[in-house]
Amino acid sequence: MDLMDLIFLLLLFVLTMAFFLKRGSFWNASRRDLPPGPRPWPLIGNLLLLDVKRPYRTMSELSKRYGPVFSFQLGFQKIVVLTGYETVKEALVNQADAFAERAEVPIFENVSEGYGVTFSHGENWKVMRRFMLATLRDYGMGKRTIEDKIVEECHFLIQKFESYRGKPFENNVIMNAAVANIIVSILLGKRFEYEDPTFVSLLNLINENVRLAGSPSVTLYNMFPALGFLFGARKTVLDNRDELHAFIQASFIEHLKELDENDQRSFIDAFLIRQQEEKDKNNINEFFHNENLKSAVSDLFAAGTETTSTTLRWALLLMMKYPEIQNKVQEEIAVVIGSAQPQIEHRSKLPYTDAVIHEVQRFGDIVPTNLPHATTEDVILKGYFIPKGTHVIPLLYSVLYDESQWERPLQFYPEHFLDSEGKFVKRDAFMPFSAGRRMCVGETLAKMELFLFFASLLQRFTFQPAPGTSKEDLDLTPAVGFTTPPMTYSFCALPRS
Repeated sequence: MDLMDLIFLLLLFVLTMAFFLKRGSFWNASRRDLPPGPRPWPLIGNLLLLDVKRPYRTMSELSKRYGPVFSFQLGFQKIVVLTGYETVKEALVNQADAFAERAEVPIFENVSEGYGVTFSHGENWKVMRRFMLATLRDYGMGKRTIEDKIVEECHFLIQKFESYRGKPFENNVIMNAAVANIIVSILLGKRFEYEDPTFVSLLNLINENVRLAGSPSVTLYNMFPALGFLFGARKTVLDNRDELHAFIQASFIEHLKELDENDQRSFIDAFLIRQQEEKDKNNINEFFHNENLKSAVSDLFAAGTETTSTTLRWALLLMMKYPEIQNKVQEEIAVVIGSAQPQIEHRSKLPYTDAVIHEVQRFGDIVPTNLPHATTEDVILKGYFIPKGTHVIPLLYSVLYDESQWERPLQFYPEHFLDSEGKFVKRDAFMPFSAGRRMCVGETLAKMELFLFFASLLQRFTFQPAPGTSKEDLDLTPAVGFTTPPMTYSFCALPRS
């Protein structure tokens, strides 16, 4: 070991000990009803136990040893992990207020700076969430107006797929762009062409940040934030955030030029008008300021794009992996609606198609670790004491793959959502959007998008692996990131007669 290595280790030790002493720890208390867990190592905690690329798998395995509520330590950060449907429901639904805070994770705190909705806290979160939900409803979320926009975008996407004339292509950018155009129509009142360089750049920024948020480098940064200068991924994430915010800033400056409170065109218009109303009332503008606007738009842009497009990419991959399921979906669509444009009203008449979409969401398990929660007060859960301010992971992977809730959790099995007569059935353990106070604000929109895009594509195309690839060769291993997209794949979209 050379001198520089020794200095680095000493610096690491001093900084982490200072961090620990500064924070203190309720886990040093003599209570015997704290959640059990593996014994942590000095400095690194339980890092050596963790599969840093797919931590949800490690947590699921640990729950088999320590039970549905256990503790896990990264650096000096104690985390309580909740596993299984019953435990997660008890926390997020039955004790919703107690688990309603967002944990303070360094990378997310850096990105949001406490603004927006996804990673904000306290009163800011409450005010921004109320405004976001009300405005999304005003702009058609769950209504015919947004359905028409999705149907229009389906036509553009179909035209793009047709342009390849049955030849192989990969759909990462195309699917991202199609889905993003729906939320962009709400945010900005417009759509982009799929090849628009600014649009493609924005989508790449979001995708890279989502991937990096789940990377080993960012995991280490979250453990030792004082050493952030050593982790290049953190700088990349913040640079990408700044570039996205610069675009949003330029966009709402343009909106200000044509702002008319009697003709609101978009989410940004609605925010700017509310901002002006607060000024006119001489209110102290705690919430409706530009930093919250940039973060709220960023939240919607990211949440309204990445997870839905990832789900659709899983859907097409799984249809190629299981062509018999693809055939059944196509037959149901042909019999029930023929060549008519799929509409939301058709969903109840297409139970098998609906079941397949739900099973894609369950099997794909897009956000396996959920977004981190924190307790707002001292809580007793399943007989264990969880102090106020505890970082909590309600593990969605353990819910969507819960052996007590799903007949074949490890298999892609649409019959999970069908009864013996082939009718669609809801399942309580279906929680891809999480649950409780922090559940996804765009759930209604995402469900509409998934049905309309999937049904429209399956109506018009049969999907097959690229030449030289068999269905057995298709890899269902998820890629590494905060979300779990499929590995990049090429495929052929063959027009159906």
